[in-house]
Amino acid sequence: MSSLFLAQARIVDGTAPEPTGPQGVVIEGGRIREVSPGARAPAGATTIDLAGKVLMPGLIDAHVHVVAVEASLARCATLPDSLVMARSIRLMGEMLMRGFTTLRDVGGADHGQVVAIEEGTILAPRLVIAGKALSQSGGHCDFRGPFDASAPRFEARLGALGRLCDGVPAVRRAAREEIKAGARFIKIMANGGVASPTDPIHFMGFSREEIGAAVEEAENAGTYVSAHLYTDAGIRRAVECGVHSLEHCNLITAETARLAASRGAVAVPTLVTYDKLAEEGEALGIGAESIGKIDDVRLSGMESIAIMHEAGLPMAYGTDLLGPMHRHQSEEFVIRGRVLPAQAVIASATHVAARLLRMEGQIGCIAPGAHADLIAVEGDPLRDLSLLTGQGRHMPLILKGGQVIKHA
Repeated sequence: MSSLFLAQARIVDGTAPEPTGPQGVVIEGGRIREVSPGARAPAGATTIDLAGKVLMPGLIDAHVHVVAVEASLARCATLPDSLVMARSIRLMGEMLMRGFTTLRDVGGADHGQVVAIEEGTILAPRLVIAGKALSQSGGHCDFRGPFDASAPRFEARLGALGRLCDGVPAVRRAAREEIKAGARFIKIMANGGVASPTDPIHFMGFSREEIGAAVEEAENAGTYVSAHLYTDAGIRRAVECGVHSLEHCNLITAETARLAASRGAVAVPTLVTYDKLAEEGEALGIGAESIGKIDDVRLSGMESIAIMHEAGLPMAYGTDLLGPMHRHQSEEFVIRGRVLPAQAVIASATHVAARLLRMEGQIGCIAPGAHADLIAVEGDPLRDLSLLTGQGRHMPLILKGGQVIKHA
C-alpha cells in the first residue's frame, strides 16, 4: 500500500472547540504514522494539500441495521438472503460515501458480511456487529400479528433483525450462539418498539433475570449488552441489571441519566429516524400500528439529549434508519446541533463512538497508530454541522485504511 502525506491539515476531531493545526499527517500501511506541524512527506509518498479544508476522523454510526433494506422489517425478513446482501452492499457503500468509515450494526448483520469487508471483497465501512438481536415473544423482533399463532419462520434469514428467546436458559443459549457466530456484543430488546406490531412503547422486554443472564454471558465473553430502550422505567431497570449501551432513550429522566452516567453507561440516541418515519413511513409500508406509536417517542427526543448532556451521560452517534430513509443518515448531526454544542455532536461520531465500540485509539481519532480512516471537509463543521450532510457533497477526500475512496 502506497504512502500518503496530507499537508496543511486543520484538524477537527471533537476534542476541541476550534480546529487545531495546521499539521502534516503521514500515512503508511493503512495507518497514521505521524501527526505534527513538522511532519514531512516520505520519499515516494503522494501528497494531498488540504489548505483551506478541515481534516476529521472517519465518522462512526453506532446504531445501524445494514440488512434493513426495506422500511418494513417484517417484509425485509422474508426476502431472499441474496437480495438482502446485494442491497446491503449498496446501502453500506452509500454510507461510506457520506464519510462513515465504521458502522456498529445492532441487529441483523452476520459475520460473513464482516469477512467480506475485511478481505476487500466489497467496499464498505468497517462493521462491528451484534449478530441477531434477542427479543422475547411478542417483543420488538416479533413481527407476527396478534392473530398469528404460527412458529417464527424467518429468524435464520439475513434480513431478520433478531431472534426470539424466552426464559433464562434460552437467553443464555442465544447469547452464546451469537457470540460464537461472531457477535462483538449482545443486543437485547428491553422495551416495546415502533416497528413491531404487538408491543406498545411502555412494554418491558424480558425479565430482570433474563436481562441479567444476557449481561453475564456477554461479560463472560469479555463484552457488553446493548439494549433497545425508550421508557425511563425500562432504562433504569436495564442500567440496574448491568446493561452498558442504552439505545434511543427518548423518555429518560434526569435522575436515571445521572444513574446511567455513574455506572459508566453510554447512550445512543437516534432522533432522525422518528422524524423520517413520521414523514415517510406510511408511504413506505410501515403499518398503521407502528405509525401510531411514533409520536410517543419523537416529541421527547430533543429534550432527552439535553437531559443526558446535562447529566454527563456520554452519547454516541446513531441513526437507526430503515430502507430508503437511510439517505437521511447525516441529518442527525443537524438535529442534535439544535440542542448541543457542535463539538459534542462531532465527538459523538468520533472518539465517544470509538470508545463504545472498544476501538479507542484505532478509529475516531487522528493519532499515530490509528487506522487512516479520514475525511476532509470544505469549511468548518464546528461552525456549520450541515457541512457533514448532503451525501458527502462537502467532503472532497474520504480515506478508509489509507485507501483513497474519494478524491475530488
